[in-house]
This record gives sequence, structure tokens and C-alpha cells, in this order.
Amino acid sequence: MTPQLEPTKLSEQLFPVYKRWNITFQEASGSLITGGDGKEYIDLMAGIGVTNLGHCHPAVTKAVEQQLYKGWHGSNFFQYEGQANTAELLTKHSCGDLVVFVNSGTEANEAAIKLARKHTGRQKIISFVQSFHGRTFGSMAATGQDSIHQGFGPMLEGFEYIPYNDVNALEKAVDDDTAAVILEVVQGEGGIIPGEEAFLQAVEKAVKRAGALLICDEIQTGLGRTGAFFAHQHYGLQPDLITTAKGLGNGFPTGGVIGKAFLKDAFGPGSHGSTFGGNPLAMAAAEATLSTLIEEKWIDAVASKGDALLAELKETLQPLAVVKDIRGKGLMIGIELTEPVADYIVALQDKGVLAIGAGPNVIRLLPALTIEWELLMKGVNALKEVLS
Repeated sequence: MTPQLEPTKLSEQLFPVYKRWNITFQEASGSLITGGDGKEYIDLMAGIGVTNLGHCHPAVTKAVEQQLYKGWHGSNFFQYEGQANTAELLTKHSCGDLVVFVNSGTEANEAAIKLARKHTGRQKIISFVQSFHGRTFGSMAATGQDSIHQGFGPMLEGFEYIPYNDVNALEKAVDDDTAAVILEVVQGEGGIIPGEEAFLQAVEKAVKRAGALLICDEIQTGLGRTGAFFAHQHYGLQPDLITTAKGLGNGFPTGGVIGKAFLKDAFGPGSHGSTFGGNPLAMAAAEATLSTLIEEKWIDAVASKGDALLAELKETLQPLAVVKDIRGKGLMIGIELTEPVADYIVALQDKGVLAIGAGPNVIRLLPALTIEWELLMKGVNALKEVLS
């Protein structure tokens, strides 16, 4: 039996960049996580929207295990069958034609920003208030939250933030100096704020008129999370660049940028690179994850499951005095409270349910797409008890 460690002793040699819970991760399977003390938790966060197929999915585990004995790394001077297969799956199910693989969502957004500037020869990138695109200097500069910027000196120049779902502000901001507009179809970290259809379509028209690019950040919303392969597909958008990560490897670190064919010359040899991006282990995980999502039709099931969950939450929780609003799309749902959520999230843990925040006042639910309805309802019941 694995020795059990006290959570406080696990973090003494780590920078305190995370507000860690008093839970030690011991093991996980499906939509259940077992702590170091043996307590079992219903997982309604899926590693922050990562383990879309549930923990330790057998198809993904098998694919990675097989690759372990073939080789982990050779560098991107080699051609990898796994990269070709994964890129084919991503382009087949999107409006894109080409893929570059990286290790994370932040890196994907960095690459997309670089590509947009290089292709257009322009500097201005427009994003939105309360957006979140990452924590490296480029992706952090694209993030429209002051709290993310504080303490790091001047941000990378050329970024402008406008209110989300505000067509008038959009029309004023997009001009001939604009390289790209980057947006989340549903703002995740900013509080689960869905984009309005008219607004999203206005963004696409504005960038085309200006000769700019549309970047859809699908790091959290993509790969079935909202009930479509990518969330922008609900609205018929045709972005020039799509960034993906989180759910791509079902927990194995990987990400990518999917782009239109006309961008090919802007990302030639030497223009971008990643030592570990698209390595054989990551591609084994990604190919198996995508194949399973598609072949077992988990994405098709999310829309109906998400609608049913949202209806259940509104019926069960909306009447409670502390609940201000319940919103979302598919299995990406936010419960906005009239007060901070931190204590409620801890109280949920005491009842064996894991959820996370999205801003100070929103409880965010991101369960695995494969979660059983019975487990979801146990989570809803715990939410009702805690919020009551």
C-alpha cells in the first residue's frame, strides 16, 4: 500500500503559487478521485476541464503504455505517425487545415499570437475584459484581467481589452491596425460567460472587414465540452486559428494550434518550435482521446446531458437565496452566488464533491463528458445541501 502523506508536508519545498486544498491525490478512476486518507470524491471539475473521458480511461492508458516501450522522444526533426494521425483528426473535425503541436494551452495561445502578428504584419491584438488566455507574457497580455497582470511590470505592448458581448465597443476597436481578435466562446476563468450569437458573428464580420484574423481560444471549451467538437461550431463561425489543449490528451500535457492553409508561409522553418511539442507519448494520448470521443459519440451525448443538468440545477438551486444566476453550455456550467464561493467549495469537499471557482463568486462545474447521471445527481444534491 502506498504510504499516506499529510498534505501540509507535501508542499514545504514548493513555491506557494497555488492555494492547495487539504487533500492528497492518491488515485482516480472515471469520475471518482481517492484522497490519501482513503476518502472518495465525486469529481465535477475533471482536472479543470481536462479529463473529458474520465480518469485513467483504458483506451488512452493503453495507447500511452504501448508508446512507453517504443520511445518517448526523438525531437521534431523526425516525422511522427502520431502527429500526422492527430492532426488529421483535428483538421477533419474543424475548419482548419494545418496543425502545430505544443505542450499546453498557454503555449498554443502564444503561438497563435505570434502567427497572427507575423502573417498580418500588424501588432494590435484585441481581447475581452474577464478573458483568460494564459500566464506567459504574451498570453498574459492577452488576458483581460488586472489581477493576472499585477506585479509583473509592463505588459507586452499592442493589446486592447473591450467589454464582452458589446458589439458597439467591438466595432470601434477593430481597425486597419488590428492583427487579430482572440476570444473564448464561453469565458471560463472569467465566470462562465457565454458569448451571444449576434456578438460572435459580429466579431467574425469585423475581423474579415479589417483584414485581421479571428482566433478562437478553445482550450477549455473545445473537444466536446459544450456539446460540439469546438464551441464556435454552435454559431457557424470559421476562425482562422483555433487553440486547443486541456482535454486533448485527457490529462497528458499537450496542445496545438489549428490554422487555415493560407497561413502556412508565415510559420515556415525556424519561425516557431517546441522541444517537447507533439512528442510520441503526447500524440499517443491525443490520438486515443480524440478517436474515443468520436467513435463512442461522447460529444453527441453532451448537449442533451448538459441541457438536462442545467435544467436540474435551475430547478433545484435557483430558488435558494444565495444563488444569483446559473448559466453555461453543455457540461461547462457556472453557478453565480451573491457572495464568495471559497467556503462553499470547501464545504462541498467535506461532502465528497469536488468543484472549482471561476472568479470570486462563481462555482464552476466541468465534469467528465462520460460521467454517469447518478453521480451528477449526487453532486447536485450535495450542492443543494451546502448552498442551503
